[in-house]
Amino acid sequence: MPIPVISPAQMREWERATWATGQTEAEVIRRVGKRVARRIRKLTRAGDTVLFLVGKGHNGDDARAAAKQLEGRRAEVLEMFLPDTDLLPLESALQEKPTLVVDGLFGIGLNRPLSAAWQKIISTINAAKIPVLAIDVPSGLNAETGETFGAAIQALVTLTIGAPKTGLLAPAAWPFAGRLEVAEDIGLVPCPLAAELNWTQPEDFEHFPPPRKVAANKGDFGHAALVAGSLGYHGAAVLVTRGAQRAQPGLVTVFPQENVFTPVAAQLQAAMVSIWKPEIKLPEKTSAALIGPGLAAPEITEAMKKFTRELWRAAAFPLVVDASALDFLDAETPAKNSLRVLTPHPGEAARLLVTTAANVQANRVAALREISKKFGGCWVVLKGHQTLVGRSEGNIFANGSGNPHLAQGGSGDLLAGFIAGLLAQPALAADVEKTLCYAVWQHGAAADKLALTRGNWTVEDLAAEIGK
Repeated sequence: MPIPVISPAQMREWERATWATGQTEAEVIRRVGKRVARRIRKLTRAGDTVLFLVGKGHNGDDARAAAKQLEGRRAEVLEMFLPDTDLLPLESALQEKPTLVVDGLFGIGLNRPLSAAWQKIISTINAAKIPVLAIDVPSGLNAETGETFGAAIQALVTLTIGAPKTGLLAPAAWPFAGRLEVAEDIGLVPCPLAAELNWTQPEDFEHFPPPRKVAANKGDFGHAALVAGSLGYHGAAVLVTRGAQRAQPGLVTVFPQENVFTPVAAQLQAAMVSIWKPEIKLPEKTSAALIGPGLAAPEITEAMKKFTRELWRAAAFPLVVDASALDFLDAETPAKNSLRVLTPHPGEAARLLVTTAANVQANRVAALREISKKFGGCWVVLKGHQTLVGRSEGNIFANGSGNPHLAQGGSGDLLAGFIAGLLAQPALAADVEKTLCYAVWQHGAAADKLALTRGNWTVEDLAAEIGK
């Protein structure tokens, strides 16, 4: 189940509910240490030195517990209680060039500005440019707001305990939190809290998509129709098609502009390719459609924009609108009970809301809600770091997979095609919330897998990996 994103006060409430059952803090700390040690081993190699920075609170206890349970690595533990005198030992330890620093200085209990001495400690750690694993929150970060208390550790990975804290999802926190991961298997009782914003985990998608029946045929898995590609942007049509194919609908047809038909068709085998014309009708058994990627050429006509709006208003099948076609829509409600999905990045979201990308990023949840409401309560995939999935009402889901190498042209096209290919399958369209969250997670997880093996992967590589 997705995990609610909670405040520090709610985390304390959850802990109290756990202690009331007889569970002990010592046992939870031991389990946190085990989980932290497991993550350290993935970030390091046998024989590496790991420097543990231990503060006074429970974060320090967690760091000590991890050091005790770390096997195959050299654990150096540095207690840091007196910042006025601890700087020299810290500098000495950093000069030894440990492979990883584990930040256990301050946790969610920090509630006041850091002294100049502590700020100097933190700036020294950041200046060393040694990868940092932060336990729960990067030291110096306000776990509720995402702002700093004067300075904060810049972590490569933040392994937050139990559930993500609200501040860690604030854009202000992103430069400090790095990659956000959740350690939930630590002995707390099942989370008794609910929240508007929720965090998806890989375990949410076990056995999804469900197994196919042994006697199934391609007619059981739908027909995805993709309207994409124009002069100078024919690659978008190829990428959305490959994304759709990786989702494995029964059939895929792509409709590029006439002047790019040949380069699009030449790069595809199993997919059908047909020229888009103003009078065109999508295949009779279309079960989902996508429109938008690669439709940025100057020759895109009013006929294409009219076609988009008519599909939005009346199509009986799921419709995904992405990229240039987002600007073709009017703010109107689609047919009742229709499934509609918009997939903007922050700049496109800003155009839809007639505001700035900075305003969108300042409150991504509110922006998603507003876009959905403006366009009839549709589903919205607000792309970017910690991509959001949701609509004007109900839960919103934040995604934790992916990495900065997804910031390449064509990455969003591939995701849009993958979404359309999934929604073309009636069984998956019936659970649109899970299907959209899965698509976003799978897109990021594929990028994470590539990043483990090669640093210069391309979107074409991603197209071969997504869905695995």
